[in-house]
Amino acid sequence: MQISTIVHPSPVGDLLISGNDSFISGIRYADLHPELAEKAVPPDEAPALLRRCASHLDEYFAGWRRTFGLQLQQEGTSFQQTVWQRLLKIPFGQTNTYADLARQIGNKKSSRAVGLANGKNQIAIMIPCHRIIGTSGNLTGYNGGLWRKKWLLDHEKHIAHGVLSLF
Repeated sequence: MQISTIVHPSPVGDLLISGNDSFISGIRYADLHPELAEKAVPPDEAPALLRRCASHLDEYFAGWRRTFGLQLQQEGTSFQQTVWQRLLKIPFGQTNTYADLARQIGNKKSSRAVGLANGKNQIAIMIPCHRIIGTSGNLTGYNGGLWRKKWLLDHEKHIAHGVLSLF
């Protein structure tokens, strides 16, 4: 099945939403993937699921949505798939550490591998890799840049505490 991509504006920069009628395969930052942005199609020419995903993201940024019920699918090893599935269980507005995530998937010595799998996630925001922080509580690597990670965590914290985020 052919994958299409649309460009969608957001408070953290234009997002590239990729997928087809069955699943979302990517949510990436357009400034970091200009080669994908060049191939984007107009939203009205894209599968309806991509427009629905854009609406879900708008609701998330407006503070109305905390979970996403869309079918997500990306290629990866079984270990990466396990990490990505575990990321989906981190509650909105909360964080977890690489070490905790490694323990939760049953391999407490795999913190570094968890970090690498986290970094391979191609479905930003909906698979919330931004919710993973260092053991010290510091923000550590994020493919979209630490400023975006901070923005997303602050946004979720404010919403979780009943303060509507204004973007």
